[in-house]
Amino acid sequence: MEERARSCLLRSKATLEQDIKASYLMDHMVSDGVLTNDEEATVLNKVTRREQATALLEVLLRKDNRAYISLYNALIRESYGDLANLLHSDLPLLSPEGEKSFADGVSPSVQAILSDGGVPQRPVVFVSRPALLNLIRQKLYQLQKTPGWVTVFGMAGSGKSVMAAEAVRDHALIKECFPDGVHWLSVGQCERADLLVRMQSLCFRLEQGQSSEASNRPACSVEEAKERLRFLILRRFPRSLLILDDVWDSSALRSFDIQCRVLLTTRNRGLTDSVSGTRSEVPVENGLDEDKALEILALYVNGKPQKLPEQARSIVSECKGSPLVISLIGALLREFPDRWSYYLRLLQKKQFKRIRKSSSYDYEALDQAMDASLQVLEPEHQNLYRDLSIMQKDVKVPAKVLSVLWGLELEEVEDVLQEFVNKSLLFRDCNQRPYLYYLHDLQLDFLTEQNRDQIAELHKKMVRQYQLFYNESPPRSGDQECSYWYHFLPYHMAKAGLSKELYSLMFSLDWVKEKAQVMGSAHLINDYVEYGEILDKENSEVRLQFQEFLSLNGHQLEHRPFPDVVQLALSQPACSEVYRQALMQAQRRASRGQLYLDWVNKNNQDSLSRLVMHPHQGSIYYACFSKDGSKIASCGASKTLRVCKTTSGEKLLELQAHDEDVLCCAFSPDDRQIATCSSDRKVKLWNVERGLLIKVFGEEHEEQINHCQFTNTGRRVLLATCSNDKFTNTKLWNPNKKTSQNTMFGHMEPVNHCCFSPNDAYLATSSNDGTLKLFEVSSANEWKSIDVNSFFPESDDEVKAIVKCSTWSADGSRIICAARNAVFVFDVETSDMLLEMKTSRLSTIQYCHACPNSSLLAVALSHYTVELWNFETSKKKAECNGHLSWVHCVQFSPDGSLLLSSSDDQTIRLWETDRVHTTSAVALKRDTDVLFSLSDVTIVAADSRNRLQVQTASTGAILYESEELPSRIRCTCISRNGAFVSLGTADGSVQVFEVPSGQTVKLSGHTRTVHHCQFTDDSETLITSSEDATVRVWKWRTGECLLLEGHKEPVRKFHLLNSSSHLFSWSFDGTVKVWDLNRGQMQQDLECHKGAVLSCDVSSDGWLFATTSADRTAKVWSSASWEMTFLLKGHKDCVRSCKFSWDNKRLATGDDNGEIRLWSMLDGALLKICSRETKDSMDSFHGGWVTDLHFSSDDTVLVSTGGYVKWWSVETGESLQTFYTMGANLKKIHVSPDFSTFLTVDSIGILYVLRKVEGGGL
Repeated sequence: MEERARSCLLRSKATLEQDIKASYLMDHMVSDGVLTNDEEATVLNKVTRREQATALLEVLLRKDNRAYISLYNALIRESYGDLANLLHSDLPLLSPEGEKSFADGVSPSVQAILSDGGVPQRPVVFVSRPALLNLIRQKLYQLQKTPGWVTVFGMAGSGKSVMAAEAVRDHALIKECFPDGVHWLSVGQCERADLLVRMQSLCFRLEQGQSSEASNRPACSVEEAKERLRFLILRRFPRSLLILDDVWDSSALRSFDIQCRVLLTTRNRGLTDSVSGTRSEVPVENGLDEDKALEILALYVNGKPQKLPEQARSIVSECKGSPLVISLIGALLREFPDRWSYYLRLLQKKQFKRIRKSSSYDYEALDQAMDASLQVLEPEHQNLYRDLSIMQKDVKVPAKVLSVLWGLELEEVEDVLQEFVNKSLLFRDCNQRPYLYYLHDLQLDFLTEQNRDQIAELHKKMVRQYQLFYNESPPRSGDQECSYWYHFLPYHMAKAGLSKELYSLMFSLDWVKEKAQVMGSAHLINDYVEYGEILDKENSEVRLQFQEFLSLNGHQLEHRPFPDVVQLALSQPACSEVYRQALMQAQRRASRGQLYLDWVNKNNQDSLSRLVMHPHQGSIYYACFSKDGSKIASCGASKTLRVCKTTSGEKLLELQAHDEDVLCCAFSPDDRQIATCSSDRKVKLWNVERGLLIKVFGEEHEEQINHCQFTNTGRRVLLATCSNDKFTNTKLWNPNKKTSQNTMFGHMEPVNHCCFSPNDAYLATSSNDGTLKLFEVSSANEWKSIDVNSFFPESDDEVKAIVKCSTWSADGSRIICAARNAVFVFDVETSDMLLEMKTSRLSTIQYCHACPNSSLLAVALSHYTVELWNFETSKKKAECNGHLSWVHCVQFSPDGSLLLSSSDDQTIRLWETDRVHTTSAVALKRDTDVLFSLSDVTIVAADSRNRLQVQTASTGAILYESEELPSRIRCTCISRNGAFVSLGTADGSVQVFEVPSGQTVKLSGHTRTVHHCQFTDDSETLITSSEDATVRVWKWRTGECLLLEGHKEPVRKFHLLNSSSHLFSWSFDGTVKVWDLNRGQMQQDLECHKGAVLSCDVSSDGWLFATTSADRTAKVWSSASWEMTFLLKGHKDCVRSCKFSWDNKRLATGDDNGEIRLWSMLDGALLKICSRETKDSMDSFHGGWVTDLHFSSDDTVLVSTGGYVKWWSVETGESLQTFYTMGANLKKIHVSPDFSTFLTVDSIGILYVLRKVEGGGL
């Protein structure tokens, strides 16, 4: 150390020892590289503050010049300005290399330049914002060769001045660009006289050292001061920088338009429009991120961010990231370190007046700083700005909405908003067109507090202006303005206290239709939940009716093209207000020629789903509740993670999580994080609130990761993952580390699932090797292994029973696992099997989950259902039907009141446990026949208990019910007179029943499954076809049988001609055979297709018949020549169905891709393709195969079945109406002769009797 500096330090030693706090200074000196950590520790080992100060100075006296300079800067940073002055005159000089090596880039020579120029020192607490600093410096470098203006603009308290001062605290910048100095002038809101005083002060500073008498006389006017500044800058300081801080108006700025280099800070970005020269801008972001804000608070209280009290994060959140507010609070906390809760309450209550002064800021309290910005507006614009009090946080508003609110032309509104933006009173999102505008949360809080008594009136003004502007029809533009009204109109009505208007709006099917089309259903459901208390005062039943309608049909409203809401609403119970409004609208539209269908027997059905969501495009592999039950997370083939509200399905978060399918997701015990795993072999950790990626764990798995789960409690949080790896297939991770904590060895084949025991002591794993293993979490050692495969005697060593998943009982005493179609319950201590539950042999279990507070077990199955079992008694309690494809996952909510299921059909269904496990209705099978009469419709079908039922369709009254049959019923029919019904079974037997007596005739002959049966018109003859490749004609009363043999493969169906003397039969052997029933002989044997013949139809005049096939073609044949007339090509999949029009001029064909084609029977030309524009969620144009087709009697309308029922215009090929059934895979539809009544049964056994709505009033 230079002798001069050393002597100064020794002279000042006593004063320094008395005043300094060594621990504060050493933080900076360690950062500068002057002190080592060991030296710091040695100093801190001293007992008293004075002893620490003495020890520090003794260490520094043994060091070089850099130690002296570091101490000087540390004193300045810690506000020991008077002590720093003691050292200032003897500051040693560093070499250029030494200057550049200084830790913060501020050498003593630069510090001297800044001090001479009046640049403020760093505030006591300073946190760097590197990106912003680099941007300002980049703009300043552009002033190196030419004069100009750099504007740093932002709202009050955003840190503009601090950043401007910090930007010039750079050695290279000063030496290269501004070697003649930097001059700081605080301008502020000032009158002309005050401005003159400020300019005189600046002139005086610049004139120091000049001998001219003129220079000693102060300028008499602003104009004279301007000229003197111009002369001084041009002659004495040509390469200097003038910093004008906090400039408010352009007249003040013009006084400095002297062809020099200027950096200015302002709230008004448009100020430089009034001056000459080059201009550039740097916007200061509205707020700091959470980590930076916590760092500031930590510096104020001399702590570390991670050790701040829990209120710290809430304070940062309430400060909205404002550097000003955080600094105000930090300064207060330095004085009163135990007042965290108190200041948090002040912020939450918006008591800005009591958040008092920080010494570095011009305003006494926060409210004054905010109010100062408003006072520069014209009174008229102040009133307009006040109206913004009703904006919501984080909501960006288009100018058109404010045009409606203010009743002004759009262009005029945009001009006003531009002024607000220029003055940093409002922010504009330029990433979208038209631009969107928003307030910083702090500004909104201030406005709301300032206008507290007028808020309701301001909301009312918004509603009244909307009603005035849209008095004829609602907004339908589909733009941002349209979205705003549909999103926030109910909010404004509720805040305005306009309950009647809110009832009228939300109890309207028109509003439901319009909003759902723009916003989707989840927003609507959320409105009924959020405003339920207000709506229930009018009519709680109606509110529930609308909410239930949306909850159960919301996923349909996600479809495009958008479905007909009126038709959807006609499926609601007849007592519902939703149904009443829908019927009125349907009748009005029907009188104008539109087609609507009323589900007349719907009151017999009870839907058990509480909510149906459509969160992803693609299969949903996993869904789970948050630990508090308020949120649901889901993931799947769309590669996304989505989090939504449990009450409404409203999206809270959606992000592209992985590069491949996301197979599982899991909430952490505190619900703040979500883990995801994927077939891309990665495990990721996400912040739930902000949707940010926290961590990607090390890629230690080499194959796809099937499952992940956190521990149940927060005592020691761990994440378990399992994969398809051969050896390292189960791992435990600490969320705070990138690498795994433990690997659990034992399985030698893929592990499908893992789950922690309720107390987190054990981890259960389920594997393809046929075992269920339990590992100790603490040691990662295998504790028990259960050979599940041994419970399947039919398994061999090569094909083992795959254990899909496991779940623990609530008390942890039992472990339950699923393999194939069975569930096993084991005692954890003894490994003994306690119970076995078997589901249908035709299905495999995909997942199981035990209820956390009962003995219920939910099981997800491949045959589209969820089953509920009691694992104490091994009894099935219920089936939950509704999914249209494989169910991959089930999970109970934490309190057990709800059950969710996710499926390949792209939906999540939510069920109420209490309702579903006490209800198990008997369902009908899809092999049905009907008889239309004038009074009613009679339907015959098998039910889910394998009984034959005959019932009236409209009321469901049972006319006849057989005993349960031992062999599955595969087909049914009813005679023309309604007196007899027949059935065929899987074992080949045929039975005829008299209705209602039940007198039975049994017919034996078929050796395999009977696929089709039909009575002749006189009801005396019964015809059956079978898997045994034969057709049998029975005189059923006597048992006499005519056997028609010739087909080589199963005969699925036949067609009886009107005369009942001839019969067409078709088979998988690709042939159609024509039989003479009188003689029992084959009349024709036609080889029609190379593939299986799937359907056949005969024209009404008998001259033509059509065949369709798995070879993707349809053919039309002549009944006269038995030659092919037309070959119809174009279908892209198996052609499943066909039907002639009644006038025989057209043929309709439907395929397995969901496409329907209309062909001319004059020349075989394609007339129309009846199809959606895009495929639906079932990857089809019709929700599945087109299985049945019927023309109306006038040949103007075609009805078709697939995954749902559709009606088409024959003339245009356009869809006229769609009826969405609860299940899917409709096999057939029965149509009344007048085309007014339609009957079908879906895959979950629900019967639909649909009747055309006639025009007229109620």
